[in-house]
Amino acid sequence: MFDARVRAVLGPTNTGKTHLAITRLLAHSSGIIGFPLRLLARENYDRMVAAKGERYVALITGEEKIVPAEAKWFACTVEAMPLDRRVEFLAVDEIQLCADPDRGHVFTDRLLNARGMVETMFLGAETIRPLLQRLIPQAEIETRPRLSQLTHAGPQKLTRLPPRSAVVAFSAGEVYAIAEAIRRRRGGCAVVMGRLSPRTRNAQVALYQNREVDFLVATDAIGMGLNMDVDHVAFASLQKFDGHKPRQLTAQEAAQIAGRAGRGMRDGTFGVTGDCPPLPDEIVHKIETHNFEPLQTLAWRNSDLDFTSIDALLDSLAAPAPQPGLAKGNDATDHITLSMLAREDEVRALATSRARVRLLWEACQIPDFRKLSDDSHAALCSRVFRHLAEDGVLPDEWALGQIAQCSSIEGDLDTLMARLASIRVWSYVAARADWLKDAATIQAEARKAEDAVSDALHERLTARFVDRRAAHLIRRLDDTEEELLSAVTRQGEVVVEGHPVGKVEGFLFHPEAEAETEEQKKLILRAARRALKEEMPRRVAALEVAKDDAFALTASHRITWNNGAGIAEVARLRPGSEPSKPQVEPLPSEFLDGAQRERVRARLAKFVEGLVAKELGILATIEAKAEAEGALRGPAFLLREQLGLALGGTEGNINPDLRQKLKAIGVRAGRFALFVPEALKPRAMALRAQLWAMSRNIDTPGLPAPGLVALQKPEPGMATPPLWADWPQGFAATIGWIEAGPVLLRLDVAERIAAELGYLTRRAPAPPPPDLASRLGVKADTLGVTLTALGFRLMEPQPLEEGQYGPPTPLRIAQPRPQHHARGGERRPQGQPHQGQRDQGQRDRRPPHQARPQPAALPEGMFGPPVPAELLRGPRPQHQGKPHHQHGRPQHQGKGPPQHRGPRPEGRQEGRPEGRPQYRQEGRTDQQRDQQRPRQDGPPRGPRPSQPPRKPEPRINPDSPFAILAQLKLR
Repeated sequence: MFDARVRAVLGPTNTGKTHLAITRLLAHSSGIIGFPLRLLARENYDRMVAAKGERYVALITGEEKIVPAEAKWFACTVEAMPLDRRVEFLAVDEIQLCADPDRGHVFTDRLLNARGMVETMFLGAETIRPLLQRLIPQAEIETRPRLSQLTHAGPQKLTRLPPRSAVVAFSAGEVYAIAEAIRRRRGGCAVVMGRLSPRTRNAQVALYQNREVDFLVATDAIGMGLNMDVDHVAFASLQKFDGHKPRQLTAQEAAQIAGRAGRGMRDGTFGVTGDCPPLPDEIVHKIETHNFEPLQTLAWRNSDLDFTSIDALLDSLAAPAPQPGLAKGNDATDHITLSMLAREDEVRALATSRARVRLLWEACQIPDFRKLSDDSHAALCSRVFRHLAEDGVLPDEWALGQIAQCSSIEGDLDTLMARLASIRVWSYVAARADWLKDAATIQAEARKAEDAVSDALHERLTARFVDRRAAHLIRRLDDTEEELLSAVTRQGEVVVEGHPVGKVEGFLFHPEAEAETEEQKKLILRAARRALKEEMPRRVAALEVAKDDAFALTASHRITWNNGAGIAEVARLRPGSEPSKPQVEPLPSEFLDGAQRERVRARLAKFVEGLVAKELGILATIEAKAEAEGALRGPAFLLREQLGLALGGTEGNINPDLRQKLKAIGVRAGRFALFVPEALKPRAMALRAQLWAMSRNIDTPGLPAPGLVALQKPEPGMATPPLWADWPQGFAATIGWIEAGPVLLRLDVAERIAAELGYLTRRAPAPPPPDLASRLGVKADTLGVTLTALGFRLMEPQPLEEGQYGPPTPLRIAQPRPQHHARGGERRPQGQPHQGQRDQGQRDRRPPHQARPQPAALPEGMFGPPVPAELLRGPRPQHQGKPHHQHGRPQHQGKGPPQHRGPRPEGRQEGRPEGRPQYRQEGRTDQQRDQQRPRQDGPPRGPRPSQPPRKPEPRINPDSPFAILAQLKLR
């Protein structure tokens, strides 16, 4: 028999060491290879299955065991290597991890004790060469050079990293933050961390390898043999937490990670990014030359354990290293857990034999994937040991219940990762078939739960950190200048390379709402520019041939265009040289050049000119007619400047002759304004309101519904105030609504009713038309206030005094009292009352004993209205020397008997105001004096028509029934 061959294949990353080991493994009839990570074991298991088939390849990790009955080749983690199997070939990858203070003792044990029957191979870094030669003198050491060049690229911004880059961080928080930043700026990335399950990790790596994303964010787990197409490695930090304290990366650790760049014969680069300080020149030189200090010691722990008692086991674990070059590392999790359980009396009571102590040690070796920093893991191991010691197996219900609690797929990334860690613990427990009655069922449930949570975690990672559309567009825009596959739907949606990137409205492009950052918007605009090269010229041509009814104005003075797919704003109005000539300004668009903008402006300017000519063309017609006479040019020009309505009364400025001429050309010179009736029509009013608001740079206020003649002013406390409650100052009068008390009246209606009332009351107060309130759109109780605002007064009927009979005075409308002038043509001073007012004031100031006479009661037995007080005047005083007649004629004329007049009240002459003319009293009849006396309630009236004398009432017998009945009524 020949001695087994021991080989050590050493060298930097990308030397093909792992590939050589797998090739040698499969060349033997049986073999085992150990990897430092479960992810690596799973990856190479798949490669071995592809070469040999599932029947002959096994996978053994702490949480997963796939061992076919005919298995010959095993892919394992280093801790799970089945050393009790005799195989021809045995290999251990990353053997330099013997120096790791936490896990190194496992690798050192395999280096010293694990051998294949024919060949043993150790793969690792050149730094372990001196110690390996000392510990295993017979080992054949082979050095393999790197297949590609590794070069330092210096610091780079995150947004400047080249495609196919891996960014390395050392905490979950850093990984999430960097991945989110890359998604916003570069389209997304894949995420690889040691806490991921193999299923999630493989799905994330597939995103990167399939070029769905061009960036990878990972922890230092990437440095352990994960082979991906990485061209550049960027360190986001140079400090890591090693499980005990934060510390700086060593040169060897940095080289292990940086070596992931450049696979095969393709060169790679490395550097730093973000806030990471630059790499020291010394470390850069070591990484580029692959020259590092050799390892001085390897971590070691006694593997020849004493199971006679718990204390003996603890003592054997604490044994010192047997030879130089080996040193005791940090206490592992299983050692710490055993120390904690050794203090429990119940555990000591059960661990009374070698088998029980070995069982306790196996329970303590359950890995603590959760790392909760409390005693929960120790409590779990204690319960597992008690069940096994007392019952022989674990309760299936308990195991299934614990797995079910971890199978939920709801929650964020950290929650799902914590569940995966718990599932991994129970997967390890389920892998011990001798601990469970129905191990297969529990293993299947654990695998099902892990797959479900892994898929959910992959979906969460992809949804949060991957924007497939952006990543694809970046790749297409950077890789080619060819025309992109793009289209614009009828609804205006822009699709580039199968991805919707935004929407075109008019000539403006709006990116998708998902484009939240400036980088995403820039990317989408790049794609849109390439996609809309032909669409925008086509739209300009379509706008030029569109009909006028395809355009409209908005309240914000924008011009909209209905192109058949939707309505979009394409231009805005600006004040022009005249109110009726606004300027058109196309909305800014980077997709239109100067010539195209001018074509759009010209077409829309033509639309605006046509709209003004259609709705306000009457103004141009009036101005043309006014050219024939100079007196008409001024009003016509004013109306053009005021868009058909010039506020202010015209009675003092425009004479009747000019008023008639204006009416002949379509202009009304009214009491309240000079206006064109056509300008008050609904569409013309809307256009005038638009132009007025545009000149003041405000949105066009809302207009009332057509057909309304009055608008009620809003009252305080109204639940829903009308739209005209928010009209700006002066807007109502400008568009043709005048204030009339509690309402706003439409100008043409107010002018028409005021003219009608003026004619009706031109000589004397007159009853109002019966439908006046409804025509004004007001209530009866506010009619007086409205008429006052229109320049009229409402004379309310006075109630009959006690003892008077007959119908009351009717409701009447009167014009304002005339303003009289003093004799000699002198105008009455401002504020001085006219003559009628002075008389009224004098009468109001009569002493109480000179009050107006009351009507006399009828004599007994007479019926009818009482005699008015004015008719009860006494005989006039006779002037001395003059007969009581005029021109020789008696004063009384008429057929009837003269009316009896009571005595004239004293003091009448004394009460006459000073300066009042003394009218001659001789020879004037009452009727003539009444005609001469100015009226207090209106203009002077003409002579009263003569009344025929009333026939004397027949005498009634006072004893008749009718007389008695009349007397009763009088009482």
